Parts: sequence; C-alpha cells; structure tokens
Amino acid sequence: MGETTTRRPATPSSAERARTIATRIGRAALLPSSDTSARVKPLLHHVHPDGTATVLLADEHPLVGAAWQSPRGEFGAMLEIADPTPVRLREPVRGLLWLTGWLRVPDAAKARAEVLAIAEQRPDPRLLDAGNGATVLRLEPASLVLADAEGTCSVLPEEFAEADADPFCLQEDEWLRYLELSHRDVVGPLTRHLPERLRGGHVRPLGLDRYGLRLRVESTDDDHDVRLAFSQAVADAEQLGIELRRLLGCPFLSQQRQG
Repeated sequence: MGETTTRRPATPSSAERARTIATRIGRAALLPSSDTSARVKPLLHHVHPDGTATVLLADEHPLVGAAWQSPRGEFGAMLEIADPTPVRLREPVRGLLWLTGWLRVPDAAKARAEVLAIAEQRPDPRLLDAGNGATVLRLEPASLVLADAEGTCSVLPEEFAEADADPFCLQEDEWLRYLELSHRDVVGPLTRHLPERLRGGHVRPLGLDRYGLRLRVESTDDDHDVRLAFSQAVADAEQLGIELRRLLGCPFLSQQRQG
C-alpha cells in the first residue's frame, strides 16, 4: 500500500503575514536591548514598507535621553507588535512580530518627513505632538521574527519590503466581529469541516485572509486553530463571498457556476 500524504492548506508567506500584522498596527512595546524586561508603550508606532519603524515617545522619557547621550547616537532595541484576536478569546493574541535593530533620534528634517509620510497613510492626531512634547525615534531593523499559528520564523528585511499585506487585513476584524455577534448561525455549519474530535468545542472566528478562514476551537483542556482553505486564493470581496458560501455549503453556489 502506498503512503498517503496530507497536504497542508495554502497560507500567506511569512513575509506577507508579517506585513499584515504591521499594517494592522496592533499593540506595541519597545524593549531596549540593555534591559528587555523594561517594556515601554510608545505614544504611537508605525512600520514603514521598507521595515523601518517610527515611534513617538514623550520628550522626557528616559529612552529619548539614552538615544541623545549614546556615543553613537543610537542603541539596540526591539519593537514588539502584537496582533490581537478580533473577538474575546482565552488567548487574546494570534500573532507577534519582533523588529530588532538600532533606535536613534533622526534630525529635525527627517523626523518631519517621517511624520508626514505616516500622516498620508493613517492620519492620527497623536502625530501633532511630534516636536510639541513628543520625540520621533526611528528603528532600523537588523532582523524581523514572526510568531503565529503557522510557527516561528525569521523574515529578511528585503523580504518584508517586497511583500504585500493581505488585501482584507483592514476589514477582517470588523467582519469577524460581525460574524461572531450577529451571525452565530453561520459559524455552526462550518463545524462540518473540522476534525470530528474538535466538533464539540466552542468554535470562534479567528482570522480571514485571501487563502481561507481560520477558526479557534476552545475546548475544556486546550485551544486548537484550524484553517479552512478556499478553493483558490481570492483578490476581492466578490471572490471572497463565493468562497465563503462554498464553505457554508450554500445550495445556490453550484447553480451560479452552472449558469
């Protein structure tokens, strides 16, 4: 008898998943290399397409003083970005992105340029504090590490720069919260795709990307993440709707394809 192999569902690349977490912003903590137990919450953080990151700290924050007083004008630091789950779960984080490199205070012209670049992508009133009580710092990453349900892996800065975020990443959480709060009747039919041993657990929406829908199954003893793959990668809301109806076993879908 020949061996049978189980094909894993297609997933976004590690660089795409990292880019998606960065784009969704999430919660951030800044950790200086000299004391990684000192977790600092920035006033604002933003990861640029090339993988560099901008953070805002209050002028009087010790890390601002450390950057100015450093002989090289910079010091080692890590920016940790957490990707929270869209609904309340026992484990409320579905992914982490760590950017490790050198943190420095750019000159006034570069700081202003960075603030303007951020404002073009995501206008935020906190940006108005830059130079008025808050200092702009720039993190030049030497390494990026991603940890999520697919595993833990390194992402090269050039891979990050070349990748695109998932096309649905900014709408995903809103859609999944709507599914959880208003359409629990839709989640039920999805359990037919789960392994039999998981069907008695509490099924919750966890993630959505162009390759499929992710569910978290909370049981009495453990949590399990399951990916329900689409038949093909999707690029827009219309294709996404077709694939979701297929997962739900919509009786009209086959008629549409035959029509």
